[in-house]
Amino acid sequence: MSVVEPSTVTRSAFHPDVESYEQVNRDAMRLLTRPGKGYVALLAMSVALVGLLVFAELHNIIYGLGMVGDNWAVMITTFVFWVGIGHAGTLISAILYLFRAPWRQAIYRFAEAMTVFAVLTAALFPLLHIGRPWFFYWLLPLPSQRGIWPNFRSPLLWDVFAVTTYLTVSSVFFYIGLIPDIAAARDSTTDPMRKKVYGILSLGWRGTDREWRHFTRAYLFLAALATPLVLSVHSVVSWDFAVSIVPGWHTTIFAPYFVAGAILSGVAMVVTLMVPVHKIFRLGAYFTPVHYDRLAKLLLLTSLIVGYAYGMEYFMAYYSGELYERDVFWDRVTGDYWWAGWSMITFNAIVPQLLWIKKIRQNLNAFFIISVFVNIGMWYERFVIIVPSLSHSYEPWKFWNMHMTWVDASLLLGSFGWFFMWFLLFLRYLPGLSMAEIKEVLPPPMKHHAPEQLAHDEAEMVAETLPTGYKEREVR
Repeated sequence: MSVVEPSTVTRSAFHPDVESYEQVNRDAMRLLTRPGKGYVALLAMSVALVGLLVFAELHNIIYGLGMVGDNWAVMITTFVFWVGIGHAGTLISAILYLFRAPWRQAIYRFAEAMTVFAVLTAALFPLLHIGRPWFFYWLLPLPSQRGIWPNFRSPLLWDVFAVTTYLTVSSVFFYIGLIPDIAAARDSTTDPMRKKVYGILSLGWRGTDREWRHFTRAYLFLAALATPLVLSVHSVVSWDFAVSIVPGWHTTIFAPYFVAGAILSGVAMVVTLMVPVHKIFRLGAYFTPVHYDRLAKLLLLTSLIVGYAYGMEYFMAYYSGELYERDVFWDRVTGDYWWAGWSMITFNAIVPQLLWIKKIRQNLNAFFIISVFVNIGMWYERFVIIVPSLSHSYEPWKFWNMHMTWVDASLLLGSFGWFFMWFLLFLRYLPGLSMAEIKEVLPPPMKHHAPEQLAHDEAEMVAETLPTGYKEREVR
């Protein structure tokens, strides 16, 4: 596979075949055309998994939380997993926007959509594991005649605030960035229903200078607002565990450890989504080797940070001399859950090191497989943090082994179905490529002139500044 070497020129992030604004519009609108059989099959499979999730939760409500292997195991593991998935979208769309990274334009829309749908998926699990989800509003600080307020020291309430804040800001950020492209879709579509819906969603956008000025300011403000959330949201989720005295949880490294793991899993999910979309919709002119090379390096960096955190956890458990802490960490790799512990270390810290090899980093199939392994490893990481520490606590008579039931498996698979259902619907009904930002790095359309006129225009200067001591003069 040929590789375009990274360059300091912004234009180099795209293939030279992308030449005109019309081509960008045409390729972006192609994603919104009639879907093929493969798309319909994937959507039907996702909806079926959502149905399985609904059935499992109804079974849970009727017969009680005893139907799951453990009240905390799979539900909280999957909750933390999906919250982490959403962080790479904010990293790519907001932080790289603030740093003016020249390679984010083509991929950030997929990353933003992934963020919104991942957080939407994570929001399901606090509702599912409270046992009586119809009383979910008890988690909110709503005034009532009884004068009873939620316990603000409860980690469950922290999760509610973290998820709702992140979901709100990410959704607004996602929607604001979509407005110019929805307006372009409104002007391109011939379907009267779509034209009407796109007209409402585009808020009357006409692309005037005033609209663009306010748009860029609003987008910059939201990017600056969303950036701290990358650090704060998953730090709050990590404190669910770190503030307790459970062995293996009570540690100060959890906040940066969770944030690095979240970015690692999010980047891996971006690659997992990009590669199939790249191949199915033939978007090689937009998803170039430059993009995959930068994503591979970002994944490699976060993998090294996570691997360092793994090593420091075991070192501190040994160096502290705390018997219970040392016993729990030893149990993670030699006890009943050794398979999960070694899967976590192998998939998150060892397998990504293959990306040091340039040929592997530039091979789409190999990169896709590595990203899938990282996603599996990150789910195992959350599993290893939660289950062995709870099942191997202080008193030996409380030791137990967690066994996943069909309800656990259904909720886990159903969460993936829920996520992919929304993502597939997004590909079908909203612009997946950011036409506005891609056009920013393309040569603007110019009028064609005769060679004599071009020579005359080049010779005619708009303004010329003479050396010091001479006054400025205008030619035109």
